[in-house]
Amino acid sequence: MNRYTVILISLIVFVFACKQKEVEVPAQGNSLLWRVSGNGLEKPSYLYGTVHIICSEDAALSENFKKIIRKADEVYFEVDLDNMAEMMSVLDKMKMKGGTTLETLLGQDDFEKVKQYVEDNSSILPFSEMKKYLPILVSTILVEQIMDCDERTGIEEEVMEVAKKNKKQVHGLESSSYQFSLMDSIPYAEQAKELVAFVDSAANEEWLKAEMDKFYDAYLEQDMEKVEKMTMEMDPTLTKYADMLLYNRNRNWVVKLKELMPEKSIVVAVGAGHLPGKNGLIDLLKKEGYDVTPLENNFPKKKK
Repeated sequence: MNRYTVILISLIVFVFACKQKEVEVPAQGNSLLWRVSGNGLEKPSYLYGTVHIICSEDAALSENFKKIIRKADEVYFEVDLDNMAEMMSVLDKMKMKGGTTLETLLGQDDFEKVKQYVEDNSSILPFSEMKKYLPILVSTILVEQIMDCDERTGIEEEVMEVAKKNKKQVHGLESSSYQFSLMDSIPYAEQAKELVAFVDSAANEEWLKAEMDKFYDAYLEQDMEKVEKMTMEMDPTLTKYADMLLYNRNRNWVVKLKELMPEKSIVVAVGAGHLPGKNGLIDLLKKEGYDVTPLENNFPKKKK
């Protein structure tokens, strides 16, 4: 989904190109490309872990994953990225209700500190507008500005490009309105407190960039356990509300996937944080009787 509607950062990717067939790696292998088969499915479907914000130079998809998209019947994201009417309809839901602003949530010193930081580091929206937005979204926007690269994108955008090029129908597992309702249910005061904590940590910009580099290194190395651990450590809000923001959604998606997969082969590209762990999509689908197998991938080599 668009890069300002998801919680901070997600997880990993792993994909490999092969001439004629998919190449499996050992079950313990790191991967964010997984084949779902068995349990009566006539054709396999696939899970793919994405990250919502990444430097464009690191966002290339492997040839193997592109082949899988070409072979699949449809592509599912968290929300329908092809439905611009829906995306536009949630603009008001990005703002806090009841006329609440950061000014009403923070003391004067903290408010001025956040105001100054936003004005110095974000050119997306004027602070007079941004102060009305859910603080969790403000944090996400500011994180993007810190990334040490000229251009940024999301893995979903790359997958979307391949899907549209191959005339694949695109759908969403849930609505944007539902996602924003979850974020809106987190107390505004807590969101504002975490925003202040982020601004405080950003004062040590080199340290923060180093921490983000560690995260993206783990992502690109496809170390799923490490990225899952770092995601929780870097985002206290996600940790506290993991059931609501991750696990309950995973369970809802499994119910939907059980209805979709017998009819067609689909690619499911969602934030990689939704894949691992006992409450992740991989284990939940295994518990439903499916074979969920990691597939090997290699990222394209960067041009020097």
